[in-house]
Amino acid sequence: MSKNFTRRGVLKTGAVAGAGLTLPTYLRAAGHEGFTNAPTGSTVTLGFNVPQTGPYADEGADELRAYELAVEHLNGEGDGGMLQTFSSKALDGTGILGKKVEYVTGDTQTKSDAARASAKSMIEKDGAIMITGGSSSGVAVAVQALCQEAGVMFMAGLTHSNDTTGKDRRANGFRHFFNSYMSGAALAPILVDQYGADRKAYHLTADYNWGYTTEEAVRSSTEALGWETVATVKTPLTQTDFSSYIAPVISSGADVLVLNHYGGNMVNSLTSAVQFGLRAQEVAGKKFEIVVPLYSELMARGAGENIAGILGSQNWDWKIENQLGSRYSGTNAFVKSFGEKYGFPPSQAAHTCYVQTLLYADAVQRAGSFAPCAVVEALEGFEFDGMGNGPTLYRAEDHQCFKDVLVVRGKENPENEFDLVEIVEVTPVDQVTYASDHPQFAGGALGTCNNGA
Repeated sequence: MSKNFTRRGVLKTGAVAGAGLTLPTYLRAAGHEGFTNAPTGSTVTLGFNVPQTGPYADEGADELRAYELAVEHLNGEGDGGMLQTFSSKALDGTGILGKKVEYVTGDTQTKSDAARASAKSMIEKDGAIMITGGSSSGVAVAVQALCQEAGVMFMAGLTHSNDTTGKDRRANGFRHFFNSYMSGAALAPILVDQYGADRKAYHLTADYNWGYTTEEAVRSSTEALGWETVATVKTPLTQTDFSSYIAPVISSGADVLVLNHYGGNMVNSLTSAVQFGLRAQEVAGKKFEIVVPLYSELMARGAGENIAGILGSQNWDWKIENQLGSRYSGTNAFVKSFGEKYGFPPSQAAHTCYVQTLLYADAVQRAGSFAPCAVVEALEGFEFDGMGNGPTLYRAEDHQCFKDVLVVRGKENPENEFDLVEIVEVTPVDQVTYASDHPQFAGGALGTCNNGA
């Protein structure tokens, strides 16, 4: 991929003041006057809406760290991080369109109503022109719809449900994180290779849209390769003691437990499964296995030694550039900046939120306008590199990012508390790409962008 990508196939014309770049005529700011919270002074305000309490609070804390670091880099502080490696060179450390970046924060509590309320307050009271964050797909779907109605941009944080860029997609929303379908497509061949095709799976699934689509994706992908699903059981998002859900697994005839859980839910359910002795069991001569479709180094720290040998998928890992080379450039720059500021490496949640902030700022800079419709046009079909995931596309049809997906496994003998996950395989982007009207994403339409006021 070449550098300084804009929308594919569009002739570059016109100049961006002070950026040293050219700009497609359809992105000229003059056509996008009059929009919600248009900044009039020397600053612009972003809204960071993260789970500061609730089962995903650890992810939220790391997201907020990353957002603060991104703001520093946008304002020319620190070492610049991924501004140095990003294939687009529109950002130069002078804020966004010459305005210093400020921010406000909210607590989603991992609850849709609370997340909408905090986002609404940031938009109406604080003048936030863009909302980002969250570690729950239920939250992402709710806040994305609010931002569409209000006429501001939503740059999704950690949301993995197919629905975010499927049936609940919105024109003002974009997602950099991968999704449930991609996890299933990447994981299933590895699971069959490692554990065999003759397997019986029991699914415990968080009772909200992320759990549903992850269960569907993993179940359909594994069944297509020979696995049988013997049971699917929903568990409340607020559940902390999973013993009553683990006990029935033992007598079910299943030889694999799939935990469609995230954050503290995953830590607690995996701990219960280990305490019940599932990992020491054999069923019909097969060693019992546990699979966690989505997890991260941060969750692995919470699970401790119980994560050893567990297969799953990740959007990114802080070791990927060192292990797999320059294709994943940008990783080391971000890890260095984050580590020097906070004293430990970043999680995939932190990486996603940092990247989304830079992608938004870059789109504004290239568009020459903060107007949502200008930003949408700058991001649709945008191809970029140097952000830690390799060559990446923001597909115009659904505003989903497409890039390589990692299959990972908990290390048996970790060297330290921050190196608990090993990369088993990198699944190339072509293997996880799907048609925008795929059945798992059916029923949604982007609609049109909304500039609001």
